[in-house]
Amino acid sequence: MTSADGTPIHVHVRLFAMQRELAGTRTLDLDLPPGATVDDAWAGLVERYPVLAPGRPAVRFAVNGGYMPAETRLADGDEVAMIPPVSGGGDAADSGREGQARILELRSVPFDGSILAELGARLATPEDGAVVGFLGVTRRSPGTPAPGQEAEAARHTGRVVQALTYETHPQMALAVLAEIADEIERRYGVSRLAIVHREGDVPLGEASVAIVACAPHREAAFNAARYAIDETKARAPIWKAERFADGHVWIGEPARESPKTEAKPG
Repeated sequence: MTSADGTPIHVHVRLFAMQRELAGTRTLDLDLPPGATVDDAWAGLVERYPVLAPGRPAVRFAVNGGYMPAETRLADGDEVAMIPPVSGGGDAADSGREGQARILELRSVPFDGSILAELGARLATPEDGAVVGFLGVTRRSPGTPAPGQEAEAARHTGRVVQALTYETHPQMALAVLAEIADEIERRYGVSRLAIVHREGDVPLGEASVAIVACAPHREAAFNAARYAIDETKARAPIWKAERFADGHVWIGEPARESPKTEAKPG
């Protein structure tokens, strides 16, 4: 717990993607005064690595694996993850068994379009009249550079993407995928869902993410699959770098920390 006698608290900081590259480290420890907040941890980090300061408007924060606002007070031993813009998977967290209603995985090994049939076979029941699958693959044309990556992106103008590299915060990414699956069940009544994401290097044209939703009716299955991919890209701490012949560019936008607001009836 936080010291009441003025003794500094000790927090563990994790860096990812462009922050990791700029600082030259994945982790560091900070001693902060009692009552310190996440924002104080950021200030301590920037004091050590001033090069990170310009990225603050696009950074989100997580404490012990969950998104938290900058004013959150920290306790001794907390882990603070600095979350740069996400892409919008490593070991499998739950590899799936026959009859299982939910499959959420990060995979370091390649998969192709046949994964949709595999996942559908593992999830679908005789009650399901719709099995909707989505496969995301790498493409040649560059995406939108993450804030702070504009100059590097300009250097590669006119070039084609040769491969993608995905970096993850595995424990938090899987927790966010589970939250998304819960939301899908509440919103659309779809409980048989798979979200499988690659991590590491993914060559051009290969699959990086697979989504399968099974439901009695097609509208719910389509809505579930769309929500799954949109929210995964917007919220899961999964970072994407587009690789060129002589460099790379991190892609994405600041992470959204909460679910998409449901549309209100007109």
